[in-house]
Amino acid sequence: MQTDERIRRARPADVPAIVELVHALAEYERAPEQCHLTAEQLRTALFGTTPAVFCHVASVDDEVVGYAIWFLSFSTWRGVHGIYLEDLFVRPELRGSGLGKALLTALAQECVRNNYQRLEWSVLDWNTPAIDFYKSLGATPQTEWPTYRLTDQALTTLGT
Repeated sequence: MQTDERIRRARPADVPAIVELVHALAEYERAPEQCHLTAEQLRTALFGTTPAVFCHVASVDDEVVGYAIWFLSFSTWRGVHGIYLEDLFVRPELRGSGLGKALLTALAQECVRNNYQRLEWSVLDWNTPAIDFYKSLGATPQTEWPTYRLTDQALTTLGT
């Protein structure tokens, strides 16, 4: 199994660059006002006493230029974990360089190495370049399983 030397697990020193890229992703996804991530939050999530979130970064000339943030999921039907990819982002000027594929390859390798059975993610329906890229890798849309979300007041109302 060959690894891409531009891809590695995130380190604490990468946190400010990752946060900057997360905000760039929010801008790209036309929702910058919804992104409130801070370096402190991400540092705690990735490197705190009980991390439940993980991250791989793509670097060029020792600069973090892309990232994949992920966490473990679990399939009751398969009886094993999988990876849910929360974010995949590469700076626009470096798209097409193979970094996005290398990040996904690193996550697929995590799955294979740990006998995880799924690598899943969501993509905005208007993001045709990403959809075409994912399909080129053999990924298939799961249209029969729409995503639902509770946030803000609806979440508070249900939870209190």
